[in-house]
Amino acid sequence: MSLDDTQDDDLLEAGHDAADAEPSSFVERRREARPSSGEAPFHLNEVFFSRTDSRGVIQAGNYVFRRVADYDWSDMLGAPHKMIRHPDSPKGLFWLFWDTLKRGETIGAYVKNRARDGLHYWVFAVAMPCAGGYLSARIKPTSPMLETIEKLYAEARLMEQKDGLSPEDSAKWMVEKIVAMGFEDYPSFAAHALSEELLARDAGLDMPVDEHIAGFRKMRKAAAGLKEETEKLVREFEMTEIIPHNMRVIASRLEPNGGPISTLSTNYGGMSREMSSWFETHVVGENSNFAKIGGTVGQSMFIECMTRILRECSRQLDKERRQLGSVDLEEERGYLTQLVSEYQRLSRQGQDQVSDETYRILDACKKMNRHILGLSTTRVMCKIEGARLTEGRESLTDIIGELNGIQQRIRANLARIEELSGTIRSLLN
Repeated sequence: MSLDDTQDDDLLEAGHDAADAEPSSFVERRREARPSSGEAPFHLNEVFFSRTDSRGVIQAGNYVFRRVADYDWSDMLGAPHKMIRHPDSPKGLFWLFWDTLKRGETIGAYVKNRARDGLHYWVFAVAMPCAGGYLSARIKPTSPMLETIEKLYAEARLMEQKDGLSPEDSAKWMVEKIVAMGFEDYPSFAAHALSEELLARDAGLDMPVDEHIAGFRKMRKAAAGLKEETEKLVREFEMTEIIPHNMRVIASRLEPNGGPISTLSTNYGGMSREMSSWFETHVVGENSNFAKIGGTVGQSMFIECMTRILRECSRQLDKERRQLGSVDLEEERGYLTQLVSEYQRLSRQGQDQVSDETYRILDACKKMNRHILGLSTTRVMCKIEGARLTEGRESLTDIIGELNGIQQRIRANLARIEELSGTIRSLLN
């Protein structure tokens, strides 16, 4: 799945032609109209980026960054990036940023910034390692998610100020709150939020729905369905482990005629152990096929969305044609191009991994279905034994009913898992 360059171009064309027609010297000389309070001018069709060294000192940025922040280049370049932090932003947010970036990973987050003249502006920022430091690209957030995050940040900031909550503990508290919203972890939230913002942005600009993002969201929904069906499967499997014990109890009551039932119990116990091994390999644990697929889909979606923003930054830099202080335009284009290439590769790699995981899940389901056939054999043999018994028949009939119900539910789970895996594979193709 690759992004459609045409859509990127259309997004950037809207609102830039008039600005490009002005002589750059005139644009740099004039002070653009800004309100006396409230939000700094940051338009929906705009993107901006900044690049820092490993300490967070600004090395470069584009014209929109300078304009929105309302600083001269001489004041921005060489200054710490925290110069635009807004006091409303919790310290835990920046602890989370730096902790993630120092591990060499990417991150996305809502951030409230403050311009030189005191105006504020919200962004959804994606940040990543770049050229011995970091690069951050931003879009204007407009989805309903922003209001939820504003409340979360306000509460975190209040605890930092009144309760002395440390930045690290504040970050952990915010992540816990986000998980309580229904997300597996912070990266899962960031992937969802970024896709929400890009789709809301497209709608606000009267652009068609980004089919790539829409496809990834469908994959995430299918992956969530896989998790739900897997949890049901685990519960059913736990019930099957009770059956051998119940059969042994019946056999002991029927002595000396309980030998066949005891044998069936032993055979069933062997099948149960085989199924347990299957679950340990494919279902249970953080590294199982079933557990990994949701996170892999989310990570691929985040990277795909991030790559789109980087492309827009590169194209906007091409269109601005303005002086950026001592910033080397060609060098910055090179960094952006390199990042786009690298994250496109990672996106393809992630999608290949998802494809491999779904294939392994489908193969695992076939093996599981073979185990289910063993349950059918046990159920039939129990019927035969029950027919010749003069006592204990009622108890054995109950076990037969339990086996039948478990078998039907497991088959339904497996069918649903196969269907959802097939959906993910078809979306990838």
